[in-house]
Amino acid sequence: MFLRTFSLVRKEFIHIGRDPRTLAIMIIMPLMQLILLGYAATTDIEHLRTAVYDGDRSQASRDLIQTYQASNYFDIVAYVDKEADLTYLLDHGDVRGALIIPAGFGEQMAARERPDIAFLVDGSDPTVANTVYAASQQVGQALSSRLIERELGRQVSELPGVEVRPRVWYNPNLESTYFTIPGLMVIVLFLYTTLFTSTAIVRERELGTIEQLIVTPIRPLELIVAKVIPYILISFLIIIEVLTIGVLVFGVPIQGSVPLLLGLAGLFLITALGIGILISSVANNQQEAMMLTFATMLPTFILSGFFFPIDAMPRWMQFLTYLIPARYGMVIVRGIVLKGIGVELLFEQIVAVLIFSVVVIILASRRFKKKLE
Repeated sequence: MFLRTFSLVRKEFIHIGRDPRTLAIMIIMPLMQLILLGYAATTDIEHLRTAVYDGDRSQASRDLIQTYQASNYFDIVAYVDKEADLTYLLDHGDVRGALIIPAGFGEQMAARERPDIAFLVDGSDPTVANTVYAASQQVGQALSSRLIERELGRQVSELPGVEVRPRVWYNPNLESTYFTIPGLMVIVLFLYTTLFTSTAIVRERELGTIEQLIVTPIRPLELIVAKVIPYILISFLIIIEVLTIGVLVFGVPIQGSVPLLLGLAGLFLITALGIGILISSVANNQQEAMMLTFATMLPTFILSGFFFPIDAMPRWMQFLTYLIPARYGMVIVRGIVLKGIGVELLFEQIVAVLIFSVVVIILASRRFKKKLE
């Protein structure tokens, strides 16, 4: 049995080596996806294009504009003479925010009054809008604090009150790449392992070579094992590739054990391989296998917690996330990479992945055997 399986594994490696384009896609595509999404899928928004209408044109208004410009959130790119011009700039997407300083602003400031200024926010993109909204208030509050300190001759921190000092663990600078890169590792591993496993087996059926293997003494289980072993090794190469790029290019620190991370990634890999075999037993050609694989990626991307927080979803949808294997992979990878936690705190996720692996492999092997028969 071992010799037969080894011969099939050797044959599969030879087959992969004879198709260098597919091998290159296996290695290069995850790398490209990681780099593109690593830079593009970020929520760190800075230097927002901002327009200003200064109806006062006083030293006080210029100081206010300079305060906004000095922050990392806003870049003043346009000054307009009429408020209506701001509407044009926002409608055409030339700017994402607009500051309106009314006439008499400087006089009200000199009279120690509280003048109102307006800040228009383009809400077509909620992610950007939330950042602009919060940042516009923060800049105004910082300016108000400086005015209070100047008036009282004391630091605001010296006045009575409660001071909250938040401390951020695991990601002190709130770098979004520290959150997305470990998640991308799960998504990339799941997608390409499932895709290449399903298409490889279907390709054998299209070429007619799988029928030649069936008439030999080879058992279906041996055929399945021999088919997936090369892709297991390639998938581990992809894992190491993703980790290396994450550390060297994006500076993601790995706080936990790398051997533990690789071991649990291998466990998650079994589930992805099982799904790939299951798809191959349903699909009749490679195109159909690819379509079914990408169909499984949509709920995986949305419900795994990769980009959209599960806590923000409706209760009934949160329940559906428990049916997504990648949800547990996200917790495992992010827990090891960002928090440095071990098996004892990941026990529930490990058990869940084990259950998924056993169920999927049983379904896939039975379906695949029936397909062969």
